[in-house]
Amino acid sequence: MFGEQGKGDLIADAVSITFLGDFAAAWNQHDTGAILSMMTEDCVLETSRGPDVKGAVYTGQREVRRGIEEVFATFPDAQWNGPRHFIAGDRGVTEWVFTATGSDGARVEVQGCDVFTFRDGKIAVKNSYRKQRTG
Repeated sequence: MFGEQGKGDLIADAVSITFLGDFAAAWNQHDTGAILSMMTEDCVLETSRGPDVKGAVYTGQREVRRGIEEVFATFPDAQWNGPRHFIAGDRGVTEWVFTATGSDGARVEVQGCDVFTFRDGKIAVKNSYRKQRTG
């Protein structure tokens, strides 16, 4: 099935648009416990930045918790604004506009998305992408 936010609560593999909305809300509330409760035990978080081609990669609940906490420590006022969600089978996407203040005091505002893989009604993989602004 394929769904878009605002067009009902379509379900694919027990993950719904409402579920992704709740996941986005947990990120905006900086609620690490709620975020992790929606992810599998062996979850994977691939961040937008890091030393490798995939950014920084965290695997398993303990490591993913550390990755999430690093995001919130780096950007204490981080928000993912205007999320729009799509689901197709066991995959999904959330588009957003990220706003935050960096550790250097510079304001960040960029468009991005998360690409999800679902398993057993939860998020197994969250792979994050965002634009890089210049100037």
